[in-house]
Amino acid sequence: MPGGIRGGEVAGRELEYWGLRGRPRLYILDTIMAVRKKVIMKEEPIVEKPYFAEAAKGKSFWEKAGPVMMVAMVVMAFALGSMWSKINYLEKGLPAAGTTAGANAAPTGGAQPAQPAPVAVTLDQIKALFKQNVVKFGDANSKLLFVEFADPSCPYCHVASGKNPELNKEVGQQFLLVADGGSYIAPEVEIRKLVEQGKAALAWVYTMGHGNGEMATKALYCAFDAGKFWQVHDLLMNNKGYDFVNNTVKNDKTKAGDLAQYLKTAMDPTTLKACLDSGKYDSRIQGEVAIARSFGVSGTPGFFINTKNFAGAYSWTDMKAEADAALK
Repeated sequence: MPGGIRGGEVAGRELEYWGLRGRPRLYILDTIMAVRKKVIMKEEPIVEKPYFAEAAKGKSFWEKAGPVMMVAMVVMAFALGSMWSKINYLEKGLPAAGTTAGANAAPTGGAQPAQPAPVAVTLDQIKALFKQNVVKFGDANSKLLFVEFADPSCPYCHVASGKNPELNKEVGQQFLLVADGGSYIAPEVEIRKLVEQGKAALAWVYTMGHGNGEMATKALYCAFDAGKFWQVHDLLMNNKGYDFVNNTVKNDKTKAGDLAQYLKTAMDPTTLKACLDSGKYDSRIQGEVAIARSFGVSGTPGFFINTKNFAGAYSWTDMKAEADAALK
């Protein structure tokens, strides 16, 4: 599919974009360590300026320029090290193309891992999901049914939400939003429009992607019960929310108060904290993970348009035709 996101395509592009596919990435680290080692191990005696001036006379170009070049190499090494650290953070747990923690991973080197057999999902199975205790919007009898499997801590779920343009820019050019001069159209934004227009229904189901989203998901359950799902969702899915969920809250139940305070502009913090502290949704987390598994979902985000599976942060450009066909 032109412009689509399949298999290991996106992950491959991303590594090629940064020049870090396979062995070259290790070469950069080796270079950094070699430069650091040379600087640390080479001790230069302290020399008085007059002597240094005399000693410099008659030296070759490389002898004179060597110290300056060494300093430049050290600065470059640290810059590369900083860049590598950031890329490593984004890549951590992102083996599949446009998904987080997907089993259908495209390796950066070595043999292709065994692939799970695809699961055939029926329309009856999709319709039955709307009868279960999940977050859902719209008329379940609509001709167009969407299912989104997501994790609020997952970077590609943020990409697909369209609420975190900063992360879209960091992940890669192919995810740059149209508003920022790119070609990517966040699918969740378009799905919400169709639901609000009464043309479709949406079921939102949690499954573990990045691994830090359980408390944030419980907050979404609480918000749905209070009629505040999208208000809470949008705060969790912006750039500040991404950092807060992944670096402060994670899955720590003792952070319920902090999470409620962060979301206070969307929902009463006292009500939200009481809901989180009650533990009423603790078992629901694993129940939805099991639902995702039954649909063959092994990474986030995962979308279904009726029975058509779009595994990854596809642009709406690649999904629109399927939705249009269902509405005919």
